[in-house]
Amino acid sequence: MQVFDKAFQHLERPFAWLDMQALDTNIKFINQRVRDKKVRIATKSIRSIQVLNYIYEKLENVSGFMTFTASETCYLLENGFDHLLIGYPVWEENSVLPIFDYIKKGYDVCFMIDDVRQAKWLNALAKRENLEISICIDINLSIESSIIYFGTRRSSIKTIKVLKELLDSLQKLSHLQINGVMGYEAQLAGVGDVPIQKWKRPIIQQLQKRSRKQVAKFRNEAVDTILSVTGELEFVNGGGSGSIDFTSQCPEVTEITVGSAFFNPALFDQYSALNLRPAAGFALRITRNPEENVVVCHGGGYIASGAISIDKQPVLYEKGKFEYFSLEGAGEVQTPLKVITKETLKLGDTLYFRHAKAGELCERFTKLEAVRNGQHINSFKTYRGDGQCFL
Repeated sequence: MQVFDKAFQHLERPFAWLDMQALDTNIKFINQRVRDKKVRIATKSIRSIQVLNYIYEKLENVSGFMTFTASETCYLLENGFDHLLIGYPVWEENSVLPIFDYIKKGYDVCFMIDDVRQAKWLNALAKRENLEISICIDINLSIESSIIYFGTRRSSIKTIKVLKELLDSLQKLSHLQINGVMGYEAQLAGVGDVPIQKWKRPIIQQLQKRSRKQVAKFRNEAVDTILSVTGELEFVNGGGSGSIDFTSQCPEVTEITVGSAFFNPALFDQYSALNLRPAAGFALRITRNPEENVVVCHGGGYIASGAISIDKQPVLYEKGKFEYFSLEGAGEVQTPLKVITKETLKLGDTLYFRHAKAGELCERFTKLEAVRNGQHINSFKTYRGDGQCFL
């Protein structure tokens, strides 16, 4: 990593880095693979105003942004962002009411619901403010059987019958307008088909093959059912970074949410269809050498959220040179590593890592240090660097 070392030699470790050439390559890959679909940028995967704007300018066909909380949505509106879909149901009046003020000014913000109780709460607030607001219905595309639940537990809308009951209830709410549908195929977009544990691969690949048929069938039926009531929809949102090829071929989908693919975090090494470059990570300094073939870095315990598994730890940018110790791993204040090659390392050297998930990296650092052609070119503030913390 001599190129990185030269670019970042003046920076205090640890720091987060952003490879602009790799980011550009990933943006180009997205532009080529989404076909005729629009891209909705997932803000949770980026968490930097400056980088979100950079990606927005480089993409060829953007529908807007998918946010993750009401307060984050307010923050983006304050910074000039528009066309925002809040990707999750919200229940925070203090943050929702300021969003209403922006809607009154003409900004496009859409709220997510999958339950009439969420809709009634929003409707009551909108009625009080004498405002009609847009909502998006989130349908559940998971596969459920007595043996396995393959997908994510989020939306309560698992059948057309439940969807019709919701639509009937929504017709009675005077200040809501159904403008969108989201069908997120988490078991395709969020589960790699070549996991680290090789024994899982044929199982996951078979489940995903079966899931594609069910996803396409149910999402089509759901969209038709909603259109029979609304007559039209502004958008049908699907997919994610891990299912671009599949979702781009689904005729009912108008836009694909993409976030992680821009940074290509470590978990996305487990997707056979993604030809992406690692674009973001963090750097630690070696400060100890307690024995031969063992080095210790200062910091590094940036473990990703989700089910406990070995793939939630950060990975080394340069593969095949180091291993974690099974009883220690990446630690809060230090990370010991076993050196498995004839690497010549000394105290003060820097090792470069990649976080398992994209956006969570930015919760640990106030800036992303940008490099291009071996030169440090800029420092982009993260949400944390702007003094923000949303989830």
